[in-house]
Amino acid sequence: MKTWHKVAIIAGGVIVAGGIVLYSVKAANRDVITVQTAKVAKQDSLVSLVTASGEIKPTTYTNVTAQGFGRITDILVQEGDRIKKGQVLLQQDDVQPSADVQAQKAQINATESGVSAAEETYKASQADLVQQKANLEKTKLDYQRGQGLYKDGLIAKQDFDQRETTYQAAVAAVEASQARMESAKAQMDEARSQLNQNKAVLVRTKDVLEKTTYFSPINGIVSYLPVRMGEYVVPGIQNSNGSFLMTLSDMSVVTAEVKVDETDIINVKIGQPADVTIDAIPGKTFHGKVTEIGSQAILRSSGLATTQSTTGTQEAKDFKVVVTLDNPPEDLRPGLSTTAKIRTAERKNVIAIPIQALAVRTRKELEDAAKKNKGDSGSSVTLAAPPPAMPGDPKKEEVQGVFVVNAGKAIFRPVETGIMGITNIEVTKGLQPGDEIVVGSYKALRTLKPSGRVKVDNSAPKKSDDQSN
Repeated sequence: MKTWHKVAIIAGGVIVAGGIVLYSVKAANRDVITVQTAKVAKQDSLVSLVTASGEIKPTTYTNVTAQGFGRITDILVQEGDRIKKGQVLLQQDDVQPSADVQAQKAQINATESGVSAAEETYKASQADLVQQKANLEKTKLDYQRGQGLYKDGLIAKQDFDQRETTYQAAVAAVEASQARMESAKAQMDEARSQLNQNKAVLVRTKDVLEKTTYFSPINGIVSYLPVRMGEYVVPGIQNSNGSFLMTLSDMSVVTAEVKVDETDIINVKIGQPADVTIDAIPGKTFHGKVTEIGSQAILRSSGLATTQSTTGTQEAKDFKVVVTLDNPPEDLRPGLSTTAKIRTAERKNVIAIPIQALAVRTRKELEDAAKKNKGDSGSSVTLAAPPPAMPGDPKKEEVQGVFVVNAGKAIFRPVETGIMGITNIEVTKGLQPGDEIVVGSYKALRTLKPSGRVKVDNSAPKKSDDQSN
């Protein structure tokens, strides 16, 4: 055999052997999934947060609207000015209301004079009635004496008739005086009623005049001022709102009104602490507490309460939550965008794992993996038993757990969880400190089968892998 024949045979044998080895390696690693792992450890503190966005709102604010018809003649404040209760804000044209007040005062003066004259007339009629009654009493006595004298024949009939006529005239005079007094009293009462009516009209005209000057009902700031001097304004009529003049806000008590997702609202309670950040004031965090929780869901698309919607909908809903700031800064303005992080729960010294380490598998997958693992006589690894079956189709029932790495395999272990933090979640049952669990990648966790073979690679993941995930 020639030398080159020998060389060719040896080279061919090496190639065949290498191919067999390469095939064996590939076959051995065909079902192996590369994963990232982490050791389970206890965490000193775990805080559960509910994050929601909204805007700054004052607890007390007032919308000032027009109180009467007229033209704005003076605006004494500017938007952003700080104001005190009772401070003059705006002046409206008052020529006509002022003239009405002056005219009504003159009318009252005239009516008061009429009342005085009626009172004097009434007093005079009273005095006249007293005089007429006294005269009647005198003529009555003369008439009674005349009756006795005439009966005894001591006076002539002519004298008796004269006494009788005088008496009857006195009676008529008393009745006439009585009527005059009653008439004077009626005139006096009418004059007094007219005076009271004119005074009531004066109160109304003064009110109209006073409403041409607008005073601040609260301490605060002018947060919105849309009107300009010279504009005409009108008051509200029935269901029509009056001209809007300005908004006054009391910023001594400031709140962050945020919208919390319906899935989180069950964890929010009155009095829970919250950290509030304001977009306009970067780098600062303000503390506060939950002081109000809305009981009515709000549609996210329209902002209307569900009771205001006439049709059923499955769209996302929010609930209003009010966080009152402890020490609000003086330069806050209503409407500033804000984010509140409400601390709904806190645990000390807990076992916590990354949220992404949680996986869900069906009961059927777990049972199939358990049977396969049991039939593998060469394996010393046992699959953690899944929890008892719930009523329903076991093929569709899902079990929550994590993959624990043991002897090169990812063993699915059901766990019970507690509160959830920003990146970690509490595990109350199923894990012990020191357990090595699979935490990535997302693609691996999504496709990893219970009791599957894995290769641990905790180096930094490649960008292409992240993008593909």
